[in-house]
Amino acid sequence: MKPLAIGPEFSLLTRCCQWNFRSAPEHARPEILPGLDWNLLVELARRHRVQGLVWNALAKFEDLPHPAKEALSSDARSVAATNLGIAKESQALLQAFEGAGVPLLFVKGLTVGALAYRYPLLKMGWDIDLLIDPRDLEQASDLISSLGYTLQIPADAAKLSAWHARSKESVWDRDGAFHVELHTRLADNPLLIPTIDVHSPNQWVEVAPDIRLPTLAEEELLAYLAVHGASSAWFRLKWISDFAARLAGKSGEDVESLYRQSQQLGSARAFGQALLLADTLFQVLGPSPRLKGLLSEDWTAKLLCEAALRMMTRIGEPTERLLGTLPIHWTQFLLRPGIGFKYSELRRQAGLLSLRH
Repeated sequence: MKPLAIGPEFSLLTRCCQWNFRSAPEHARPEILPGLDWNLLVELARRHRVQGLVWNALAKFEDLPHPAKEALSSDARSVAATNLGIAKESQALLQAFEGAGVPLLFVKGLTVGALAYRYPLLKMGWDIDLLIDPRDLEQASDLISSLGYTLQIPADAAKLSAWHARSKESVWDRDGAFHVELHTRLADNPLLIPTIDVHSPNQWVEVAPDIRLPTLAEEELLAYLAVHGASSAWFRLKWISDFAARLAGKSGEDVESLYRQSQQLGSARAFGQALLLADTLFQVLGPSPRLKGLLSEDWTAKLLCEAALRMMTRIGEPTERLLGTLPIHWTQFLLRPGIGFKYSELRRQAGLLSLRH
């Protein structure tokens, strides 16, 4: 792929994220070039929800403009405090589910942050993503309700089962302080990563002192992160940063093995897109020239990657522009070959519209 012509502010954001990777050398802080628009940098950091990571990388620079320093440091403190609260709340949820004998995994959020970054509490999150068995939906919803949560999406609790038949998650809220996304599957379209569920291989991750949570094992986690990012056309930098952080430092053999595994798990196109995107921004395919060459010749992977780059480097949220979410919808039709998948995706998207109205 041709090098992406991106602005210096976005480029600095990527270098700040990369400095936070667990495998990155701590002494090699990103260089600050003259002429930066610091107001734009803060705006982009907030848009991509990487303020904590950016502040952590830049905090020791004495020449940081005061307004940017105040904004980023304040955001970083807020992110860390929020994550500590989420960690404790996640522990309470885990204890409630274990006590009731309902299996669950925590996906995204704190568990990914702890695996990806040296200082995981600085990775921004606002919700708690739980994965359960679809057969446990009623019991799980009762457990969450007993902890003070109320159902937000769908608005009608009587439609919860019908909603989960068409959508991968429901959204719950407790007093505006904590938000839970309750997943009965991990992909919008059930034909993607169909074998990854709450019973898949897992690992335990320490997300805060004395708080350990279960999440997916490495191969399944990376396949899921690829599909999750692809399902939103990767419009936030933090998603591809999470993915790249888990690949950084791996050998070319390991990366190729993970790619082959992703094909078996049903995320091949999404994984290929993620690899090209992560290589463009973080050079993760340096140890894998053979795989990079293969993906660079795949027109679908290239098209998906270019669409994601355009989404990611635009100013503002996709919902702020007319038809701004259109790439999110059309790229999902390309995540698996075959007319059958495209027809199922058309039905899925049409079905969601009908449920919302």
